[in-house]
Amino acid sequence: MTDNNWDVIVIGAGAVGENVADRAVQGGLSVVLVESELVGGECSYWACMPSKALIRSGLALRAVEKLPGAAEAVTGGINVEALLARRNSFTSDWDDAGQLKWVEKAGIGLERGHARLSGPKTVTVTTDDGAKKTLTATHAVVVATGSDPQLPNIPGLVDANPWTPREATSVMTVPDSFAIIGGGVVGVEMATAYRDLGAEVTLFARSGLLNGQEDFAGEMVAKALTERGVTIVAASPTRVERTGDGVVIATDDATFTASEVLVATGRTARTNDLGLDTIGLTPGDWLAVDDTMLVHDTDWLYAVGDVNHRALLTHQGKYQARAAGDVIAARAKGETVDDAPWGTHVATADHGAVPQVTFSDPEVASVGVMSHDAEKQGIDAQVVDYNMGWVAGASLQADGYEGQARLVIDRERQVIIGATFVGQDVAELLHSATIAIVGEVPIARLWHAVPSYPTISEVWLRLLETIGRP
Repeated sequence: MTDNNWDVIVIGAGAVGENVADRAVQGGLSVVLVESELVGGECSYWACMPSKALIRSGLALRAVEKLPGAAEAVTGGINVEALLARRNSFTSDWDDAGQLKWVEKAGIGLERGHARLSGPKTVTVTTDDGAKKTLTATHAVVVATGSDPQLPNIPGLVDANPWTPREATSVMTVPDSFAIIGGGVVGVEMATAYRDLGAEVTLFARSGLLNGQEDFAGEMVAKALTERGVTIVAASPTRVERTGDGVVIATDDATFTASEVLVATGRTARTNDLGLDTIGLTPGDWLAVDDTMLVHDTDWLYAVGDVNHRALLTHQGKYQARAAGDVIAARAKGETVDDAPWGTHVATADHGAVPQVTFSDPEVASVGVMSHDAEKQGIDAQVVDYNMGWVAGASLQADGYEGQARLVIDRERQVIIGATFVGQDVAELLHSATIAIVGEVPIARLWHAVPSYPTISEVWLRLLETIGRP
C-alpha cells in the first residue's frame, strides 16, 4: 500500500462507508475513505441523530403530561434554546474531529475531496483548491455516497429556496410558521418536531401520511398531529413563491403562507458526478447490486447504503456494509464466500426483514411485509390485530393509552412475516418482531416466549391469544 495504491477505496465516509472500511481492514486489507464533507456523513450531522434530538424532548414532555402525579410538575413548555443546544451536542457542533480520531485508530486512510471514478478500480480525488490525486484499488472500489433530496416539479419551488432535511435538522432559529411538502417519514417527524418547537405547521400530503405502512399507522399519526394543531392538507401544491411575507404555497383550492417550506418528497441517487460514465454506467442512476453488494456486471465495484436503493435506512446500510466489507476481504484472500441466504456475506434481510421506526407521536414501528403487500406477493396471509390500550403494561405507561398492533402471518409456514406497532414507546418492541421474522420462529414456539407482566410487551401474548392456541 502507498498513498495512491490501496486494496480497497471507499467513496463516502458516512456511517455506511465507515462500516465497510472497518470490516475490510479487520479482514486484513488496506482501505482508504474519500470524503468531500464531514466524516460521519448524513446520519451523524443532518439526519438520524439531530432529527431525533429535536423530537425527543416533546415526546418526553407529553409522556409526563399523561401521568397523574407527575403531570402536575409540568409548569411550562419546551425550552427551545436548551433543546437546540442538546441537538448541537449530538452533532458535535458539526465538527468531525471525533470521527477523524476513530478513522485513524481503526487503521483506515482518509482523503479529503470529491471522488470520481476515472476507470476500473481507479478514483480521482479533487480537493477544494483544485489539486487532483489518482488512487488505484487492487481489489475493490465501494460506493457509499448516499442519496440527495428529490425536489418535485412544482412551478416556482426551486426559486423559492426551499429547505431540505439538512436545513430542517440544523435549524438555529425556529420559524414562526412552517410548511412541509410530503407526508412520509421525514415529513411526519419534522411536523412533530416543529410543532413542539412552537411553529405553526402545515403539512401537504395528497395521499395521506406514511404510505407503504399499514393504513392505521398513518391514520393514527394524522389524528394525533391534527389534535396538536397541525394543519394537514390532502392536496399537492400547484405553485410555490417566496414573497416579502414568506413562502406562499398554492393548491387547486386554497393558498397558504409560511415562513419556511421543507421539501420531503423522496430521495435520488447521489451519483450524478461520480464518473459512472467512465465505466459504462449512467450518471444519476441507482446502483443495482446482488446480495453481496457487488454491482451487476462488475467484479470490483460495490455499492452500499442508500445508493443501491434496497433499503434507504442507516441501520440497513450499515448491515449491508458489514457484509460487503467481509466479502471483499474473503474474495481478496481467496477464502470461501458464504453467499447462501442468511449467510455471512449477504444482506438477505433487505428482502423481507427491514425494521423501521417513525419517531412521531404516536411512534410507528414496523418490520417485514405489510398486509397489503402480502397478497401482491402471492402469500396466503393471516392478519391479526390487537388494541394496545387493552394491555395492562400500556395502561400503566400512560392514562388513555392509544395504540394498535398487527401481525402478518404466513398461513402455510405458520411464521410471522410482518409486524407493526403504533403507540407511545413502541420503538423498543420492534427488535423482538425482527428476531421472530429473521429466525422464522414458528407460532407454536412463540407461545413459550413469555412476556414480563406488566409491560407493553404483553401485547405479544394478546396477539397469540387472538390467533389461538395451536
